[in-house]
Amino acid sequence: MSAPTTERRTPVRVPVLDHRAAVAAAALVATELAAGSAERDRERVIPAAELDTVARAGLLALTVPAAYGGAQCSTATLTEVVRLLATGDPNVAQIPHSHFVYVNALRHQGTTAQRTRLFGEVLAGRRFGNAQSETGTKHARDVRTTLRPRDPDRPRDGWRLDGVKGYSTGALLADWIPVLAHLDEDGPLCVAWVGRGARGVRVVDDWDGMGQRTTASGTVRLEDVDVAVDMVTPWHLTFEGPSTYGSFAQVLHAAIDAGIARAALTEAADFVRTRSRPHADAGVDRHADDPTVVAAFGQMELQVRGAEALLAVAARTVDEADTHLTARSAGEASLATAAARAATTEAALAVSTRLFEVCGTRSALAALDLDRHWRNARTHTLHDPAAWKVQHLGRWAVDGTLPPRHGQL
Repeated sequence: MSAPTTERRTPVRVPVLDHRAAVAAAALVATELAAGSAERDRERVIPAAELDTVARAGLLALTVPAAYGGAQCSTATLTEVVRLLATGDPNVAQIPHSHFVYVNALRHQGTTAQRTRLFGEVLAGRRFGNAQSETGTKHARDVRTTLRPRDPDRPRDGWRLDGVKGYSTGALLADWIPVLAHLDEDGPLCVAWVGRGARGVRVVDDWDGMGQRTTASGTVRLEDVDVAVDMVTPWHLTFEGPSTYGSFAQVLHAAIDAGIARAALTEAADFVRTRSRPHADAGVDRHADDPTVVAAFGQMELQVRGAEALLAVAARTVDEADTHLTARSAGEASLATAAARAATTEAALAVSTRLFEVCGTRSALAALDLDRHWRNARTHTLHDPAAWKVQHLGRWAVDGTLPPRHGQL
């Protein structure tokens, strides 16, 4: 396994891209990512250099608001960029997921000073990680990581941060780690902005997933970490009114699954054209001309296209809700995203499984690593159960109940 550097990156002004340039850059980077995706998976090589390529292309700065010097690209643009990157390597697409989510958190709740400083960091090529999920708690929403006053009598001295976080995708390769924590144990949830190299911060590369193996989604340990008083952002306010915070995060997850589905289909087609032998009963010289194989590809293409279409609709609906934010528009964004999440989950799992059926015995060779598509799909789609997406869609269809407000919708 490679050992990524933890040194702070030298600032460099990244390009500010419009929609067309962003999509073109993502397509080019995706082609480069695909070339080494299987090898990185087999050897568990953390894609530090590949993520640097994504950053230098300006793709991690797409959503910085125009008022702070950014492109302020739409959710639709970012969703397509993430989908394209995932067709090349879904690990590389997933690593900056939380980066985009916390850029969005700043947009929603950050102070002007925080936005100026941290958006400037993003435009200088620096990255946000994540330390959100608690370890050892009964419910995913439970948070035990805590911010306490360094000196209760001198509040301007700042905070002390302690806790342990799991599934910390992006933290290993980040410059800043946003940490979700309670103020004074029972107080509201906030985001503490902590430097990756700060005293008391330890990122442990102990991720052992069967899929998404190179995301380095390990553990962040926080012990007596200093947090400046002006580097805490209120997170609890996000869901007090209508919000697209959850649907924005979820549509990016759907984009990763859509990318996995398309990549599996593309690689299966290439294998059938170039390596598979026809079945004796088919009466054809080329496996790709077997009518049962062609029909199977047609069914898979239909499923992937349907998932991609629902993904595009969901991204546009999030943008529309942001433009005219009401309880109804935010709810519509959540419903559209729920449909995309359910459809992309099904497509990614179905196509990455059927790949072996259409490709034949040779496709099961370990050296080819074609099973990485299913392992990536199965692992990533466990983030949020598709059954609950369908449940919320059903409640809407039956009696018009809008989904609840939280980070998974």
